[in-house]
Amino acid sequence: MTNRQGAKEAKRREERKERKREEGFRKSFFMGYVLGIDGGGSKTVCVLMDGERRVLGCGYGGASNYQCVGVNAARDAIVSAIFMAVSGGLKFTGKITISAICLGLAGVGRPHDFEVVKSIVKYLESCDLLPISWELQENNIVICNDALVALVGGVGDDVGIVVAAGTGSIVFGRNHQGVTKRVGGWGYILGDEGGAYKIAVAGMQAAMKSYDGREISTRLIEDFKQYLSLESIENLLEIVYRHGWGVKDVAALAPIVDNAAASGDEVANNIISDAVQDLVDATFTVVKAIFNTSDAFEIVTTGSVWLGKSKIRERFTQAILKNLSSVKIILPKSEPAYGAALLALKKLS
Repeated sequence: MTNRQGAKEAKRREERKERKREEGFRKSFFMGYVLGIDGGGSKTVCVLMDGERRVLGCGYGGASNYQCVGVNAARDAIVSAIFMAVSGGLKFTGKITISAICLGLAGVGRPHDFEVVKSIVKYLESCDLLPISWELQENNIVICNDALVALVGGVGDDVGIVVAAGTGSIVFGRNHQGVTKRVGGWGYILGDEGGAYKIAVAGMQAAMKSYDGREISTRLIEDFKQYLSLESIENLLEIVYRHGWGVKDVAALAPIVDNAAASGDEVANNIISDAVQDLVDATFTVVKAIFNTSDAFEIVTTGSVWLGKSKIRERFTQAILKNLSSVKIILPKSEPAYGAALLALKKLS
């Protein structure tokens, strides 16, 4: 092939690529754009997606669990995340058309919650701050718990199980018939077994019991003292009770327990084993409710607890596969906000 022929062929390839890009743009323009929102107790993430599943923009806001921060604060966090996603995602001026939206929010599950979020959507549609032309109908608005969008983002589908273990914990599953089952997610007082908060509390309780002589010797006493710069483990009371520590402050101590367990501390290891068993029991409860033991599906693990050094994820995996050999336990394929956008896009198909 001569240089001239090579240049012509290269030009033809570039023209074909350009036609494909234009076709993709026309398709996404025809379908409109969608927004996927993942809102939790610490932050809100919004993804702007087109009809080809391409992420065009991503935005962030504060907490949007209205049970914790209130409706107005949750609404403002969602507005901020949407504004950032839309303003940063597109390079042209004017309003963008949004044809579907999915809001996967923590704290949403009861009928009253859905009414609250519907009121937030109404506010979004009338918000002058957002450069959006809304084309929303009742059938292209998805309101759900953040566990569902974590599942869809994690496995790339809406069938499977998500085991979320961060500050708190929740296990959520959906089968091919659309039947769902949720276990946990009841907050740090009523539930959240296997989450970082409960692990940290169990670690502090064990340290105090050991100090009393009610528990065998554990390095947790010295580890807490060193990490918190305490002269005595008794000073832990002042920090926990008088300094106004919240759930996240306490949960941040979970790695101390995890590290002690990884180093061979028996007391810490027992705490981690109990946390693993709680997550295993919750997962099997979901499986028994909506799947057959012979079904093939994926279980995705999400959250900071799984990143520990004491092989929490490996222990969990071994326990699950011992009785469910046909399932796969995977790491998240995408973020929950991406899963929310996929659910919104599905409404336009």
